[in-house]
Amino acid sequence: QVQLVESGGGMVQAGGSLTVSCAASGRTLGRNAMGWFRQAVGKEREFVAAIDWRPRTTYADFAKGRFTISRDLAENTQSLQMNNLKSEDTAVYYCAAVAAIYLDPREQVDSYDYWGQGTQVTVSS
Repeated sequence: QVQLVESGGGMVQAGGSLTVSCAASGRTLGRNAMGWFRQAVGKEREFVAAIDWRPRTTYADFAKGRFTISRDLAENTQSLQMNNLKSEDTAVYYCAAVAAIYLDPREQVDSYDYWGQGTQVTVSS
């Protein structure tokens, strides 16, 4: 059974930086696409960034130039570095992984099979 555990959330002032990380256990995910999503209060879960096995990355428009997704295959982890944070970035951030291997990065929620519990990121203005 794959488990994903996020860490690194917290509160930061607008313009600041924060890195959230995700540790996977139960299976080595080096050949699997992984991603980050977020969900703000009252809104649907939305795509943030994804990375595949090569690694190739893809970002939501709001994340381009500010967020960087990366992964450490040896540690079976992935991270999302977020810079120049804005109040609208406030949300619960979720780590996700695809069960199938050698797939391109995915942007759709229903493309992912494994999910973490989420970590809260709050940006104060």
